[in-house]
Amino acid sequence: MDLEKWRPQLATGHWFSHLPAGLQSSLITHARLRHLTAGQYLFKRGDPPCGLYAVLEGAVRISAVSEQGKEAVLSLVELPYWFGEISLFDGLPRTHDACAVGPCTLLQVPQPAMLGILEETPRYWRDLALLMSQKLRLTFINIEQLSLMPASVRVAHRLLMIVDGYGEVAQSRRVVQMPQEDLAAMLCLSRQTTNALLKDLQAQGIVRLGYGEIEILDAQRLREAAHT
Repeated sequence: MDLEKWRPQLATGHWFSHLPAGLQSSLITHARLRHLTAGQYLFKRGDPPCGLYAVLEGAVRISAVSEQGKEAVLSLVELPYWFGEISLFDGLPRTHDACAVGPCTLLQVPQPAMLGILEETPRYWRDLALLMSQKLRLTFINIEQLSLMPASVRVAHRLLMIVDGYGEVAQSRRVVQMPQEDLAAMLCLSRQTTNALLKDLQAQGIVRLGYGEIEILDAQRLREAAHT
């Protein structure tokens, strides 16, 4: 299957667009398509490494569930987000669950193929390290916000992160397809608190709340609310 048709979409992402041309071509050459239905798991915590993924269509929820059944949602990722690199570095089982929010198409570069690419050209390890370090940077920011910032700022900031594709896209999205309970789970807030804070943003004309979605009406004022 010719996956070259996906290159322009992948190139809208910061990480892929800054890769050496040889690595871009190797990823596409060794990739295969994966199609998921709504609610289908790509992998679960504890599963063996299965390679590197990019979202092409739809969205994937990255989360973890405790023994008591409480879910912590880390992120909701869409085109052109890449993920799965942690297990590439350490060869250990998956750290979280990855589940399709709706019908979803992904590009998968299997683990053996990825290791083969990196063995043939070891300097490409740095490019994978940059992918992981970008996420580590965002994780530190989120931990800091959880400790220091009021809930209203955290809600605004997380919405910004999502519409900005976690730093991957140049053109921000206007609509976030996400239930409010998922946003609440990302921020360790109750659904009631999250709903009240979103309604306050709506009353200010910054967002519009719909069924399972949040539309950004005024990105500049949202950035001000997020203290960015």
